[in-house]
Amino acid sequence: MPLPAIPRRVKIGDAAAFAGTTPRAIRHYHAIGLLPEPERGRDDRRRYGYDDMTRLLWIRRMADAGIPLDDIHAAFRGATDIEQSLVRLEESLASKAAAIEAQRAAVNRLREVGSPLGLLSPLVTGRLHGLPPGALRSADLDTLLVTERIFGPLGAAIQAGRFIVLATHPELRAEEDRLAEAEAALDDGMSTDDPRIEDLAVQRCVHEAALAAAGESSGLEEALNVLLDREDDHAGEEGDGAVRMSAMEAIGKMPYDFSPARVRYEERVLELLHSADQDGDTAPRTC
Repeated sequence: MPLPAIPRRVKIGDAAAFAGTTPRAIRHYHAIGLLPEPERGRDDRRRYGYDDMTRLLWIRRMADAGIPLDDIHAAFRGATDIEQSLVRLEESLASKAAAIEAQRAAVNRLREVGSPLGLLSPLVTGRLHGLPPGALRSADLDTLLVTERIFGPLGAAIQAGRFIVLATHPELRAEEDRLAEAEAALDDGMSTDDPRIEDLAVQRCVHEAALAAAGESSGLEEALNVLLDREDDHAGEEGDGAVRMSAMEAIGKMPYDFSPARVRYEERVLELLHSADQDGDTAPRTC
């Protein structure tokens, strides 16, 4: 069987097709000096010979391996710093592999849980595991998501205990809904020294104390400690891939459409809770 006609030189489109790249990429290699400009034919178009093609193939193999173009330059020059490039590349690949494993773990959690809860950290997901379907509301998940971003998995896991109590104590959930409705009514038309703010803040403080007491009697604190011990065993194995920032930085970037009256109310609730904590009181009526 005779061989097909073999050209001595080929055009850029054929060169690109053979090397598994594009004419645009080849032109870029020319522009940065990675691939020398070949001879041009009578039509003033580039023509690539055997040596051009072998160099182009080596460029593609190294680029496909993840080696930066600058380091490919060094390899062709015979520079010794190519080894440093390979070390950096190996570290980068290890980091990418860890990120892929973290993504796979998140996908598996999402499948197992069957709700957006699976996208939160394992610490939070583990703590809420076992709650009946629908026990967590969409707003609860939103709150946990924001809390995890600001205070990290531990902060969200601590807050998760609050939602466990609400999901398992209908009377406390009803009171939570009542307070939330009253808080939403603290609009821009209300003065910051309106006496209703103080009254509502006291009610919220009493409610939070009741939630804390219910959590203690349910053994939620001990359950959290068990989860924390497990988390310590796997510390550093997984990350969320988010850019890290301090809690104050995160709070400053998260918008809240609170009226001045609502802001004053939130401040007053914190003051009352801090005062009760300082006094060492746990009974709801001490707020």
